[in-house]
Amino acid sequence: MASEEELFASVDALLAAEPELPLPAERARLREAAGITQARLAKALDTTPQSVKNWENGRSEPRPPRLGAYQRLLNGWAAKYPAHGTPAAQAPTPAPTPAVTEQSQVPRTFTPAASDAPTTTSGEASAAPAPATVAPEQPARPATSRRPAVRKATAPPADPRFPHGPLAVLDGDGCAYGIDGIVLDCPATTVVELVEWTLRESGLGAAKLNRYGKDSDPLIVLSAAAAVRLGLPERLEGHEQRRSLRLPEDHLVVKQVVKAKWQLTQRGFGPWARIYRKAQGRERQCVQLAILSWDALDERSWPGVAEMEPADIARVLGVYAQRVITPRGSTAVSGLELMTAMRPPTKPERDGESGNWVSGHNAGSLGTEPMDPAPPEATAEHPVVVQSGWSGGFLNEEAYQWVRDVDTLSDQECLLPFAVGLDLNTAFLAAAARLTVGLSAPDHFHGPQFNPKIPGSWLVDLSHIELDPRLPSPFTPDGTRPTGPAWYQTHTVAYAQELGHNVQPLEAYLRRETGAYLDPWHDRLKTAYVDTLADLGVTKDLTDAEFLAAMEQHKHADPAMAAVLAAVKATVKGGVGKLRERPQGRSYRQGERWPALERPTWRPDIRAAVISKARINMHRKLNNMAKMTGLFPLAVLSDCVVYPSPGASPLDFLPYAASGKPQPGGFRLGPTPGLAKLEGVQEMLWAIDLMEKGLNPARHIKGGDAVLDDGE
Repeated sequence: MASEEELFASVDALLAAEPELPLPAERARLREAAGITQARLAKALDTTPQSVKNWENGRSEPRPPRLGAYQRLLNGWAAKYPAHGTPAAQAPTPAPTPAVTEQSQVPRTFTPAASDAPTTTSGEASAAPAPATVAPEQPARPATSRRPAVRKATAPPADPRFPHGPLAVLDGDGCAYGIDGIVLDCPATTVVELVEWTLRESGLGAAKLNRYGKDSDPLIVLSAAAAVRLGLPERLEGHEQRRSLRLPEDHLVVKQVVKAKWQLTQRGFGPWARIYRKAQGRERQCVQLAILSWDALDERSWPGVAEMEPADIARVLGVYAQRVITPRGSTAVSGLELMTAMRPPTKPERDGESGNWVSGHNAGSLGTEPMDPAPPEATAEHPVVVQSGWSGGFLNEEAYQWVRDVDTLSDQECLLPFAVGLDLNTAFLAAAARLTVGLSAPDHFHGPQFNPKIPGSWLVDLSHIELDPRLPSPFTPDGTRPTGPAWYQTHTVAYAQELGHNVQPLEAYLRRETGAYLDPWHDRLKTAYVDTLADLGVTKDLTDAEFLAAMEQHKHADPAMAAVLAAVKATVKGGVGKLRERPQGRSYRQGERWPALERPTWRPDIRAAVISKARINMHRKLNNMAKMTGLFPLAVLSDCVVYPSPGASPLDFLPYAASGKPQPGGFRLGPTPGLAKLEGVQEMLWAIDLMEKGLNPARHIKGGDAVLDDGE
């Protein structure tokens, strides 16, 4: 039984608790009954009219010291202006409200479009949404401030440590817009205050994606107005590439950050700034900032997002964060970070001698130390190449850029009316599925016997293999026949065997330890891609005709989700590209190491494996199509192929069985990675004209005649 002293302590704690306020609608009623405007009240409480508006419509809650003053004012008004049926001498008892979080941040839903949002006018009380995240039955946020969204409700965060989701978009009035329509009141007026508010009060962050990984640091996205409010320039000026621009070290904001004992990463204070202190125990102290007006969101990866309203930006980035990863820079950077997050390099394990927990290698990962490639896997400027004087050639595993020789076109093909382009959905992602790659350092072998199960680089002569000239060679990116011995990745050599040809490697660089490193990366991105397409009305259960119709309209169904889809696709391509990031900057000298080489994920051999498999997958389909239909492509560009067609639809030339089902082995329409969609349709004469000029119809099939002057 508790002692009297313990009971008194409990009662004192209740007395010291923050006062509960009336419901938002009652706050507005009391202010209007007193004849006080929101602006006048804001001035009295030393805050902004927008904050008062947020308190009265339930988007945010006041925080100390304003909370106590506001409570006192409302109590006084309640005694003077009681609600209908309440005695004047007694203030109305406020209805119970959910407990205030320890950060004093009670999120409120924000669901109506800007044009539909309730406003407070004289004699009219504001609506009072419940202080909780959006429930499935509530109306969805608009895709933009002008177009309503059609979407599934996003599931609430599963981790109680991060009740408000992974990120927020901060506007100039101090409103921080999070996922599911919540809005938090952020009082920060400096970057240092913003960092401390984010870590201590915001409730932002995301749980780790793997049991051995790390939690994602909270992301704060700054609008132009928010940047200015925090003392940052609205734009970064300079003659360098935008992505390389940084605040100078003597800028006031940088000085404030350093003075407060915070640190910036080596990339400094740029469009994506990471501000941190060394971790204390297991708690990370790090906040990521993204500044919209500094071009943090590339239009190619995030189409239209930077111009959206803050709540819509939060929705786009929030869905991406929940389905992929909290953005950490460009989509390419995020794609690479996702690989590490899904396959962390270390895990805790017991030390055999002391019995203490130590950091051990996580099987199937790339480890913690960078690894030099074999010379043929490197680039010409790499130290391994320059210091060894290597002159034995390099892997040339790149995506297709091939145009068929016009002289191989038959009269029947030339008389077909249309050229139809097919695009494979996230072809690199499809190639990453169940892809075995090397995990250890390469070993050098002379005269090895080829083994298609061992990932590596093989020096072999494939020039004797003769194939149909109406198809590109599977062994070179430009589709031309090899002229002698060259270095190839395992998948390319294995395909030569699959076609029935003998291969006798001269040399090889092979890796003894192997694994499907990219599998969890592939699985998460595939799910994100398919789920986002489904949000846009493109689902797996559609017929091919329905699929084509849905794809024609999907970008207009919900611009916000269309932007998420574009970001997912850019994450795939960018992440694969980052595996062989080249040196940047005019000051670089050949043979010097560059920063990317210091990370374990600089693995050009893994990039080569993905691209080799994707190109071989494309050629296998081209070959099967020729066998099944007698059709040959006009051009191929990476994951896009153009065919001559009797009609303006892929349905006019794709192979189907008598049952109506697609024939296996060829191109198939559908919404999953590796299946095809319509890229574009043009007249056959248009395609032939481009081919005669040496241009690639697959590059321009989407754009029409306007591209004829665009040289390649």
